[in-house]
Amino acid sequence: MDFRLATQNDGEAIVSLFTSVFAQSEEDAEGALIGQLARNLLEQTEAADLYSFVAVEHGQILGAIVFSRLRLDAPISAFILSPVAVRSDRQGQGIGQALINHGLGELKHQGERLVLTYGDPAFYGKVGFQPVSPEQIMPPYALSQPEGWLGQVLTGEAIASLSGRCTCVAALSDPQYW
Repeated sequence: MDFRLATQNDGEAIVSLFTSVFAQSEEDAEGALIGQLARNLLEQTEAADLYSFVAVEHGQILGAIVFSRLRLDAPISAFILSPVAVRSDRQGQGIGQALINHGLGELKHQGERLVLTYGDPAFYGKVGFQPVSPEQIMPPYALSQPEGWLGQVLTGEAIASLSGRCTCVAALSDPQYW
């Protein structure tokens, strides 16, 4: 299996993957919503504000992750990891964790410092994410599940408290994702 930066040619396969995985695990409406989020992130976000990686085996995309820039009042380079998907028939094999670790390593190599995500603490804890309180780093929107606000500093330091609100790229700037 190979992990690599996604290309423009991967766009439709990535959107299809997110749509399919979330429709199967949640419902068709959620699949459509997350598929559209992936499309908007890939098509509308400036290249400097986006990293997308894929897991590929025998020419097939098995997993995809998207990191998009978060702007903070503090002078820290930050990204948010959202969304993440692994093909339904390949889940539970460590592909998602390996892909996330690959992406985090690439962001660290590029000099990025902080990555946040909003999801299952049990899953993201396996790849180094730690709970972050909304008081520690204020999310872009009110969180429906505050325990899912997670982060990690790529330089190995502790997560500091940062004053002010963070803002995300336009594609993720919708309260329904939070």
